[in-house]
Amino acid sequence: MLPVWDMDGTLIDSSRVVPAAFVRTVAELGAPPVTAEQVVAAYGRGTPEVILDHLTGRALSAAEHDVYYRHLDGVPVTAYPDVAATLAALRAAALPVTVFTGASTRAARILLAAAGLDTDLIIGGDQVEHPKPAPDGMLLAAAELGTTAGRLILVGDSFLDLRAAAAAGSRSAAAGWGHRHDPAEPADFRLATPLDLLAIIGCPGPAGAPILAG
Repeated sequence: MLPVWDMDGTLIDSSRVVPAAFVRTVAELGAPPVTAEQVVAAYGRGTPEVILDHLTGRALSAAEHDVYYRHLDGVPVTAYPDVAATLAALRAAALPVTVFTGASTRAARILLAAAGLDTDLIIGGDQVEHPKPAPDGMLLAAAELGTTAGRLILVGDSFLDLRAAAAAGSRSAAAGWGHRHDPAEPADFRLATPLDLLAIIGCPGPAGAPILAG
């Protein structure tokens, strides 16, 4: 299986900085104030542009959308523990590091760079017609990787990730460390740390020793 990673709440801890960037953007645009909780509740709507239009109650211009990226650029972002080691193990095994996020490709590049994470392929919400939990992103990832969705496993913390994987016919792995993880949501696998994925796909561990499932 080839892994595909959700970004927010899976690879990086953006639980404070991303909502804060939205809150500041809405305020700067002169719209009624919103809370971080309102921002998080709107995540499933799609890209930052779609979320901002929803939060402000109007269709914003490209220049107004750019305000969000200005607030996002330079925010302190950290990768979750063992993420970097896991991605390094994948690269050592010649496996691609693929990210499928509801955020735009532009936002993903900003945040992943801030966290010091390199990727081979980013599927952003702006590249698909329907956001998670629709299968569009997984199907696109499969096409870009030259494989089928059935050979992919999506690692994510949200029910949106797990349902997107199921809709595409892919396997799912619940990221138990993520801030939107729900233990009651069905998943094919449950991970306590990112390194747990290596055993599932039979990838050598960070030190070079094989990690075998089961």
